[in-house]
Amino acid sequence: MSDSLERLYQAVLAAKDLDPAASRTARLYQRGTAKMAKKLAEEAIEVAIDAVNGDTQAVIRESADLLYNLSVLWADAGVRPTDVWREMERREHLLGIAEKMPKSPVKIPKTAPTRVARRPIVALETRNARKRR
Repeated sequence: MSDSLERLYQAVLAAKDLDPAASRTARLYQRGTAKMAKKLAEEAIEVAIDAVNGDTQAVIRESADLLYNLSVLWADAGVRPTDVWREMERREHLLGIAEKMPKSPVKIPKTAPTRVARRPIVALETRNARKRR
């Protein structure tokens, strides 16, 4: 799977500077990060709705759209799929791969690698206010 995401990521990078009239990826880049984030959120909601409705084929289709939009946002943010896989591996060593990292600090056994400091959470209003100046 990671090879497919890497190929998708590379294709996104190659398409970002194409003609926006002919490329959805170029059009998303032209519209900016906020539009990319909105499209990602829309696809995530569609996957969730289709899952609740029990429509497996729609979940598959919308999941592909979700991964595409996630790859576009990653590329825009300078995040590579390998960066995400490294984080998944780090989490697997700490809590197991099927667990999400909790928001509050976790007591880690002394045999586990040291925790990486978490970035502070910044409210969107604060980020937008800085960009307007």
